Amino acid sequence: MTVCARKRIVRDYEQVSVQAETLSVPLDLAALFGRVAPVHVEIGSGKGTFLLDQAQAHPECDFLGVEWANRYYRYAVDRMGRWGLTNVRLIRTDATAFVRQSLGDETVEAFHVYFPDPWPKKRHHKRRFFQDQNVEQLWRALRPGGVVQFVTDHEPYYQSAREVIARQADRWQEVPFERPAGAAEGEIVGTNYERKYRVESRAIYALAVGKRPAMQ
Repeated sequence: MTVCARKRIVRDYEQVSVQAETLSVPLDLAALFGRVAPVHVEIGSGKGTFLLDQAQAHPECDFLGVEWANRYYRYAVDRMGRWGLTNVRLIRTDATAFVRQSLGDETVEAFHVYFPDPWPKKRHHKRRFFQDQNVEQLWRALRPGGVVQFVTDHEPYYQSAREVIARQADRWQEVPFERPAGAAEGEIVGTNYERKYRVESRAIYALAVGKRPAMQ
């Protein structure tokens, strides 16, 4: 006797998914979420594990996930919609262009960048998200005292990120890393990637930096 697994039907939820071409520039976050609340942005939201856990734990905040891979984006939209979360939105677009073009000055409470593609080959390093020009844009979009949290399993990328921050020392100060709600004991973030990498005994590296006020 054969057993056929039922394929999950992935649905779109209009209250969760955001179409890039419909966005105002700069993006009106209060209009997007229908209220004024602190906004957290996750760069590379994958299947939405962080967004799901954090949005449930912090209904007083709004969460915007940015994901380029269509299959992960669609899965995450379906996941948020099934849970009926009203404080999560997802957009499928290029994160670099989105942060630069769509986010207004001092509009974001925190950025979360967890296990981004490390682009390990030297000729591909320019494709990494955590580099000087992008981090400058994160600083611009953050509210005073806002935070960027970065986690990777790739030590050279981690060291490169620290070098970026060191070059912008007048803009950033290192702060304690705040473990998200979904992180179990012994975990830093609690995402699917972290759990996979821990099974493989990979080291995990975390960095959190807060926005310094502009020099007068």
